[in-house]
Amino acid sequence: MDPIPPASRRRTDAWFYLGAALAGTATAWADLRIDDLLFTALLVLASCMVLGLLRPSRPWRWVITTGIFVPLTEFTAHALLPVKPSRAQIYGSFLTSLPGVAGAYGGSLMRRVLDNLRRGA
Repeated sequence: MDPIPPASRRRTDAWFYLGAALAGTATAWADLRIDDLLFTALLVLASCMVLGLLRPSRPWRWVITTGIFVPLTEFTAHALLPVKPSRAQIYGSFLTSLPGVAGAYGGSLMRRVLDNLRRGA
């Protein structure tokens, strides 16, 4: 169904993987500065929804890519920065992937619905 061959799709998806990694890093930075887990979850939800909307096939990859960079950035901040995140903040950053699942699959579903509506019109 996709007009793009698989090899070139991987190359074009590289930019989206980079965007997911940057979104996860930016989300962790916001979590370090604001220290609000609900806001962090909202940022992960929004970024995964946008990525799921733009690339609807295999939405789980956006959850993994975005979600892994949140605790990874917080571990790095704990090792390098003078302002240390608390243990609860680091453990809570693993939970941000849960709203990411809803965002990625919701964005993917939204894209497929829009494609069906466009084909039917």
